[in-house]
Amino acid sequence: MTSATPAPHTSPTVAPAIPGFRHLERLSDDTGLFEHARHAVVRRQHGYCTDDVARGLVVTSREPEPSPEVGRLAECYLAFLTHAQDGSGAFHNRLSHDRRWTDEPGLGDWWGRALWGLGTAAARNPAPWIRDEALISFTLGATRRSTHPRAMAFAGLGAAEVLRVLPDNAPAAALLADAALAVGVPPADPDWPWPQPELTYANAALAEVLIAAGHLGGDGSMLADGLRMLTWLHEIQTRDGRLSVVPVAGWRRHAPRDRYDQQPIEVAALADACATAGAVTGDPSWQVGVRRASAWFQGANDRGTAMWDAATGGGYDGLTLYGPNLNQGAESTIALISTLQHSGHLVNERSEGI
Repeated sequence: MTSATPAPHTSPTVAPAIPGFRHLERLSDDTGLFEHARHAVVRRQHGYCTDDVARGLVVTSREPEPSPEVGRLAECYLAFLTHAQDGSGAFHNRLSHDRRWTDEPGLGDWWGRALWGLGTAAARNPAPWIRDEALISFTLGATRRSTHPRAMAFAGLGAAEVLRVLPDNAPAAALLADAALAVGVPPADPDWPWPQPELTYANAALAEVLIAAGHLGGDGSMLADGLRMLTWLHEIQTRDGRLSVVPVAGWRRHAPRDRYDQQPIEVAALADACATAGAVTGDPSWQVGVRRASAWFQGANDRGTAMWDAATGGGYDGLTLYGPNLNQGAESTIALISTLQHSGHLVNERSEGI
């Protein structure tokens, strides 16, 4: 718990509908997923990025009975990622609207997220041909290593997905082990049990990859480290029973902590990690973190406002001092979908008739 004084807030506003994938469809075309929107309107001039397409492949592949529309999104996102990958296993990140890559292949966060998306598709997508094709691209990408801990953590989460269904997959096992090493061992200090001196973005992914690596690798000490990190992260991001996540500016130890702008990706990462912790330990108390993450989008946050648009199904881009940033880009919308998948509140278009 942080000691900062909470800002005044109104009662939570619960949105009256279920978002589904309708805004993700709006942001997508036959090439990929557009990164940005002005309110709900696609900003085509900013083009596509591998980072967001990979996130899209994660959430579409998690659906056990996807609608035809969601199935087509998964196919499109898989095709984008295989096009983005070069022969060495690296990935381009940015594609302009005129279908030209504007960067060279690399091993930044987008490489890690691409492997997360491909690993999830290889493990969970209900279409066998998608699972097969995703595994081919994952295996090529898994031969590479990034110097960035978060990129390695994202890649490790994809490796964990593969290992849950293919426990003898050597490339995935090696990648997950190296991802855990890249994250590092958290110090014993209870006031800062984190392997880095600063919390930045998608923080819970670092704890989640240690939890997954410890569990799948039979390393009880590593599993305990990941759970300890996640427990602390959840606690310091909880204020008066609701989430108040580290903002986009980050938070360095012994420094003042800003409250805004809070990003949906932080909430989604915490939901991911708590869901994994609950599945690994069998401890139902981890569902508290998932429920708080879902409630953050529904209005149980520092401004008491819903963080998605019920008319469009889009997730708002950030929580500011003055309320939501009303732009509804890909990252925020996928964070909403991902969180509600874990909380069991997401209903896809097939069952809703959307």
